[in-house]
Amino acid sequence: MSRVTIIGTITAKPETREELQNLLAAQVAPTRAEPGCINYDFHVDAGDPCVFVFYENWRSQADLDAHMKMPHLLPLVSEIHRLLPSPFEIRHLTMLSTIIYAH
Repeated sequence: MSRVTIIGTITAKPETREELQNLLAAQVAPTRAEPGCINYDFHVDAGDPCVFVFYENWRSQADLDAHMKMPHLLPLVSEIHRLLPSPFEIRHLTMLSTIIYAH
């Protein structure tokens, strides 16, 4: 099995930015606790506070698939289209380099 990396970009409507940020931030802790989650990092674009980016690494595609079915995603999934002016972007990447952790 190879690790799976996801980069998700989500742009909020200006009037729903805070609500979306709260829903997205609520996903961090439960997702990091999931089996197979290597890391799950939530960012905001330094130049546009309406643009949020997730950087995720999963042990396998099966772990990512299980994540997408987790009940803690339901509040976000049920509201996502109301909060966005356009569809969000998800890029699936396969790591080619060796993982090296600095100490």
